[in-house]
This record gives sequence, structure tokens and C-alpha cells, in this order.
Amino acid sequence: MAEGSRRVNWFAIWVSVGVVIALVLVAVLVVSLNNQGSNPEPGQTPTASNIDSETGAILVGEGEDRLDTYIDFMCPICNQFEQVFGAEIQGLVDDGAITHGIHPISILDGQSRGTEFSTRAANAMYCVAVAEADASVPFMNAMFVGQPQEGTSGLTDDEILEIAASVGVTGIDACVNDGTYADYVTAITQDTPVQPGAGGIGTPTIAVNGEVIANSTLPEPGQLSTLFE
Repeated sequence: MAEGSRRVNWFAIWVSVGVVIALVLVAVLVVSLNNQGSNPEPGQTPTASNIDSETGAILVGEGEDRLDTYIDFMCPICNQFEQVFGAEIQGLVDDGAITHGIHPISILDGQSRGTEFSTRAANAMYCVAVAEADASVPFMNAMFVGQPQEGTSGLTDDEILEIAASVGVTGIDACVNDGTYADYVTAITQDTPVQPGAGGIGTPTIAVNGEVIANSTLPEPGQLSTLFE
């Protein structure tokens, strides 16, 4: 056998190795992108067709008129507002009269003994809204049913995940436990509008077609549609 035929073609080998490495890197990139879609990294902005990219509102319904509510899951008055007006708001949504924009914010972290329950709860609602849009309102309602008292540690992440599971949303453990949207919640909370006559941000805050109203001007239950006349 000639000496040339015994020589190893290292160039061909290195080219082959390079191709294999490139294919592996592409595969890793594809897997990474797919995983990012289901388990976004902390610090991200919630992105879905039911989330207003400018304001962070979780949108429910497609009505011409718009009702926006800014809520904190530790806020007892928010809970009362939901008990009084929640079904009526949903009725207007179901009738096609309004679009309801829900803004989960965090102004009461200081009332949960350092656990930042308000931020964690708002983050979880975004996790739910991104995963399953139709579960947004049921999750909000269930969170208010299980609302902890101000001054307590609030619900644990596991308890929040149990509430999400009770409305049919699973697979969001990493999103909730890692606080994927926590930084976003903190940022948009600062953009919450102030009610007329108030000295600062409060909850619930209500806006009708983009105009913030004083809670004292809310109509009697059953008359909420008069806000849009």
C-alpha cells in the first residue's frame, strides 16, 4: 500500500466534526427557544394576545367600551369590589358591551411580613393569563376567595399553584416559583393612575374608557352600565 493512502485526512475529519458540532448547537438552540416559550426566564414581560403590551392589562372580552380595574390581591377593598361588582362586570363582558382590563399590581407587599405576597400573587396571575387566557378571571376570583388578611404572610407559592390548578391551570410552577414577571409587576405598579382627590396610588382604582374615576362616584350595584352612557 502506498504511503499516501495510509495518511489520515485530518482536514476531512475536522470538517465532519465541525458539521456535527454545528448541528448540535442548532438543536440546543431550538430546544432552548421552545423551553423559553413555556418557561420564560425571570425578568421577562408577559406576552400574549390577551395582554395589553402597553399597559400590562389582562384583557377579558371584546366590547367597544373599556373598564379597567387595578387590584392588589392583599387588598380587602378590592375583594369587596369584586363581590359587589364582579358578576355584573362579567355580565357586561359576556354581553359584548365592554372589554375588561385587569391590572394586577403590588402596593401592599409591606403587609405580608416580608414575603412580598402582593407581587407574587400578581406575578402568578400573569403566569395564568399567559398559559390559559380563559382562566384569568376564575383565578382572580379564586384568589379573592382565599384572600389572606393584611399583616399575615399571605399564601405560599404552593398554595397559589393549588388555586391555579383548581381553575384548570397547571405547568406554571417555574413561572410562579421563579417570579418570572415579578420585576414587571414592580415596574408597572409605578404607572398606576391616581384617583381624583387621592394622595397616591390606591386599590381598587377604576378607569372608564381611559378616564380614572373616584370610587365614591361608582353607581349602585346593578347600574354599572350607566358609567358608559
